[in-house]
Amino acid sequence: MKQAMNTLCQFSEKERNYFAYQARQDFLRQQGTILFEKDEALEQRDEALEREQVALAEKQIALAEKHAALGREQAAQAEKEAAIAEVERLKALLAQK
Repeated sequence: MKQAMNTLCQFSEKERNYFAYQARQDFLRQQGTILFEKDEALEQRDEALEREQVALAEKQIALAEKHAALGREQAAQAEKEAAIAEVERLKALLAQK
């Protein structure tokens, strides 16, 4: 009877160890999935940030180009006004003679 009880206890202990092992394996799989999903989310966030930075850089370049074009327009306008003033000055000189 004692030997039968020992055998039964061993089976019972093995079953508990098996279920404990399975529970650990399940936990490790869940943790692996959580880490994988976290890494995926971080990667997607980083890619989104990179796209936003590229878009911002493109906007800054466009703004700088627009600013440069405006500067060229203002310079051309100033040259035009200077040329008109010179023509007026020359007309005034011719009118005096």
